[in-house]
Amino acid sequence: MNIPINIETLLSGKVVESDRIEYKKGWNPAAIMRTIAAFANDFENLGSGYIVVGIEEENGMPKRPVYGFPQEQFDKVQKEMIGYCNLIRPPYFPRMALEEVDGKYVLLIWVTAGSNRPYEVPKNVKAKVKDYAFYIRQYSNTVIANAEQTRELLSLTAKIPFDDRVNSRASLEDISSLLIQQHLKETGSKLYDESFKLSHNEVCRQMNLAEGADEHLLPKNVGLLMFNEHPEKFFPSTEIHIVEFPDGLAGKSFFEKVFTGPIQQQLRDALHYIKTQVIKSKTIKIKGEAESVTFFNYPFEAIEEALSNAVYHKNYEIREPIEIRILPESIEIISFGGPDPSIRIDDLNKGKIIRARRYRNRRIGEFLKELHLTEGKGTGIPTIKRVLELNGSAPAKYDTDGDSRQYFITEFTVHPEFREHGKYDRAQDKVLIDRGEHADMHDKAHDDSHDDSHDGSHVRDKIKVLIGEPLSDIVIDRIIETLIFTTTPKTRGEMLGNIGLVDAFNNLKNNIMPAIKAGLLKMTIPEKPKSKLQKYITTEKGKKILGLL
Repeated sequence: MNIPINIETLLSGKVVESDRIEYKKGWNPAAIMRTIAAFANDFENLGSGYIVVGIEEENGMPKRPVYGFPQEQFDKVQKEMIGYCNLIRPPYFPRMALEEVDGKYVLLIWVTAGSNRPYEVPKNVKAKVKDYAFYIRQYSNTVIANAEQTRELLSLTAKIPFDDRVNSRASLEDISSLLIQQHLKETGSKLYDESFKLSHNEVCRQMNLAEGADEHLLPKNVGLLMFNEHPEKFFPSTEIHIVEFPDGLAGKSFFEKVFTGPIQQQLRDALHYIKTQVIKSKTIKIKGEAESVTFFNYPFEAIEEALSNAVYHKNYEIREPIEIRILPESIEIISFGGPDPSIRIDDLNKGKIIRARRYRNRRIGEFLKELHLTEGKGTGIPTIKRVLELNGSAPAKYDTDGDSRQYFITEFTVHPEFREHGKYDRAQDKVLIDRGEHADMHDKAHDDSHDDSHDGSHVRDKIKVLIGEPLSDIVIDRIIETLIFTTTPKTRGEMLGNIGLVDAFNNLKNNIMPAIKAGLLKMTIPEKPKSKLQKYITTEKGKKILGLL
């Protein structure tokens, strides 16, 4: 049986966060069963967990080439797992597959969030006397739940996030095989080729889009939201509305566009419309200076992050669409319901790095991450803050309706140059500018053919050359933000916190160490790398790179 996610994508850590993956060099049923129970309990509604047997872990990352798992032991381990999984109370059975990596095989165990939590398991499934305990994941570790955590875990009994619930008003015929295959092909899953040989019911079950006995197999809500052409039939008003008010809310005219279809397609279509029809760029050539300055009315990456979060965290039980209001001097993204009670709006408006105590839609988040439409947990607000600062825009504003938390609004203010020197003419679809004789400006729609050198990619390219290894634009942007942040010495925790990551060595290795190797960043105590007093500061070479911005 193949598992939907691509193994190389999983090992890269770009789609599944490191605290949802555990690596084991060899088959150790006692430890593995504890981790299976912890992932199944899904204490924070993060979604699936993965255990990879046959790979050593080094500073939180998989060691390559892999150690390997003996292919001939797969059937034996499968039989053992049946007995061990029946020891879990209530019984829980993960999915298992052999995957080829670096010319060897590894055992991949996919642990989906359980529908009958909480689960408890013997501390050692091989012991004669079984001592049971509840286990949860805490960062990248499997731990026994303490008294308070146990009470909270018990309170989650039968509390399944809406997107992971079975829908008794629909059938598996309402899930499109074609849309599933498109997703599997796009994500590079081995299940794509196998899907042509399996029945529709088997594919849905393997992707965890359905649940129940074979004779009464029902679809889950996530399957209807993402793999049905008309999810609004089951969840009314599941749409994205873009409404333009050229004369403001008090004006008599407005322009509306409605995006329907699977929610990931709605998101892509709405973002494409905003990118080609709403985003404008301007270049100012200052007399007496060689370089020009380019900025946007709204940085697209900030809009993209906010809208992706709205789709991810929307309450699909509330019959209201996601609405994007385009006003003369701002853009508002309104979604229902509101943020988790653990999130304080004041903290959001101050740009603090925070994350929800418990996520609303664990399965939607998994799929959007696989499609690279959203990133890991806790990164949305820092990303928005960073790109607005780089564009010279005002900070985003966030709002909700007090303690009721029925809606959530993200507001972006237009760049000052667009507000102070022009007004939006919808009929001409352009900005009218009067800048005088001191600057030579032009504006244009920021469409797919736009030269990305205007949005800072020339700086990214420069950093990539200096580093000399392939890095994603996300990592490069984190390096840029770190170089800005460390013009005065900062600790490791401060640096990682600034880019929305927890203080862990693998985060330092993946996002900071490349800049140190390239001489853009340095340690204040290089002779003692592990010193508790260690800090990091931008080098003169790094400051020259910042000068290009």
